[in-house]
Amino acid sequence: MKTSLFDFESPFAWLRDAGHQAWAEELQHSCHLVIDVNGHGNLSDWIQCWEDLPDIDGHIDARNDGRVTLDGQISSRTESQLRSDLMKFRPWRKGPFDLFGIHIDTEWRSDWKWNRLRDHVELRDRSVLDVGCGNGYFGWQMLAAGATRVIGLDPFLLYVMQHEVIRNFAGAAQNYVLPLGDDCLSERRHLFDVTVSMGVLYHRTSPIEHLQSLYNSLQRHGQLVLETLVIDTKGEQLLMPEGRYAKMRNVWFIPSVDMLTKWLRRTGFQDVKVVDVTPTTTSEQRRTEWMTFESLSDFIDPEDSSKTVEGYPAPVRAMLTARRK
Repeated sequence: MKTSLFDFESPFAWLRDAGHQAWAEELQHSCHLVIDVNGHGNLSDWIQCWEDLPDIDGHIDARNDGRVTLDGQISSRTESQLRSDLMKFRPWRKGPFDLFGIHIDTEWRSDWKWNRLRDHVELRDRSVLDVGCGNGYFGWQMLAAGATRVIGLDPFLLYVMQHEVIRNFAGAAQNYVLPLGDDCLSERRHLFDVTVSMGVLYHRTSPIEHLQSLYNSLQRHGQLVLETLVIDTKGEQLLMPEGRYAKMRNVWFIPSVDMLTKWLRRTGFQDVKVVDVTPTTTSEQRRTEWMTFESLSDFIDPEDSSKTVEGYPAPVRAMLTARRK
């Protein structure tokens, strides 16, 4: 049975019940502005495509191999129609997904990142905020790991629509993607058990403000998961690219792990742990038929894989956990 598009009443009701009536109303108004007022040039086409999706009863699951799957019986004709519909929501960046036998081979092998994280975060019976969540892939993994609800934030309407496509078949699951950025976290909410920020920090002109907003989102002793670009060097070092980094315009600060740890402690976090430091490879981030634009191989110096095309150190990503006092 088809769900309702952009049905965010459940997370707003949860916020109101938690004593955040004004914030729930503010978020609801902001979502309305993004979707109904500002919109996106392709939004009407995406909505029409969503409305034309076949009516399929499915069961969503997150497999041990990292795939998020929707299981159910469909005819070859329906499979062909659904595959064509899903292609209209390209590029698919986070995944992989397997929808009724259709494998969405996303740009990122996000399952690799999930496997680095899964044993280092307590999710059972926890409420989760996922900042910069993309299409909600990690939210499905976290629900399967026992989270009670996941509220994701992502300002890109295409990713919100991709999530709405999955939810359309998954039914009333407590995984939501609101079309908002992390600027809605400016005040002290102290609400979530776990807050996740992956691939966001280096896009912020003020990384300390971003860390403060994450701190303020957490309940006392709540856990932070932070994943970001780092420079793989000893000591408290910092790279501020001049112009682009790996062809990205909006990369501002790339710290060393030691500097990042210092930032977290200065922000008020404690029990800071480095979970993983891994160079990004073209096996983990690459072009596929579901993401046909430039990817990592286009961002790396063809003569020296240790450098970006601009001459900076090639991407290395670190994952850390910490706790609010």
